[in-house]
Amino acid sequence: MANITIKRVGELLRSVFEILWNKPDGLTAKEVFALLPKTIPLTEDELKYSSTTNLPRYERIVRLATIPLAHAGWLIKTEKGRWYITEEGYQACRRFINIEDLYKEAVRLYEERRQAVPESIMVLELAQEAAWNQIEKHLHQLHHTKLQSMLAELLRAMDYYPSWIAPPEKERGHIDLIAFVDPIGAKGQRIIGQVKHRGQAVTLEGIRSFSAILGPNDFGLILSTGGFTNDAMQELASGSFQKMTALDTSAFFDLWIKYYDQLNQESRQLLPLKIIHFLSRDP
Repeated sequence: MANITIKRVGELLRSVFEILWNKPDGLTAKEVFALLPKTIPLTEDELKYSSTTNLPRYERIVRLATIPLAHAGWLIKTEKGRWYITEEGYQACRRFINIEDLYKEAVRLYEERRQAVPESIMVLELAQEAAWNQIEKHLHQLHHTKLQSMLAELLRAMDYYPSWIAPPEKERGHIDLIAFVDPIGAKGQRIIGQVKHRGQAVTLEGIRSFSAILGPNDFGLILSTGGFTNDAMQELASGSFQKMTALDTSAFFDLWIKYYDQLNQESRQLLPLKIIHFLSRDP
């Protein structure tokens, strides 16, 4: 980060922390960088695009500057490109009132165990974000019936037995698929699946409505590509709906990856993936 002072780096990091401060669930890196020019005046030079990374210079500066913060455990940057401040990060901010001192301490901790070149970390970070954005877009563009099929194939890979999938001509209702826990349904236990696609976040009322149709031997599984409202997530986390699992796009994809090897080739084509290897030198 030649030609930029520690003071300026601190100013940019302060703005990043201001953007994330009251966001316990964080924001995507894309959202952070969209908000940054509205939070702090950027110079003409900072707004210029880098010829090597094809990123605005301010984005490159911030990505590199946040690497020590992430290694210090003060800022989490997930593989899907979501950033949020950790509890240790909040405490560090309170301990180091001056943002420059915060950054210097993070760099000191980072240098103690650094083995990787920051540029390589940034390349991996950008690749992970781009990959997830592409995957998420693909999932959102799938037809409702394709997503139903993906959920059924995932359950099959998890050793459950889908017995019914709602036909394309069926008007959308509460039930999109049914699966048993044994091959012939002799145990009587069923998984009732509902797919909410391309809509608004599922509300607490939506969760209650779905829960109301479950029988005593039924387990509810709801997949929502629009996510869930905060109150719905809070109730689900509290254990109020013990016979139900809720999946957003991210959680569904994590399960898809976990059971990818158990999927057949036809099922994999619903979301074809390819592994790319990066040099790993993480401390």
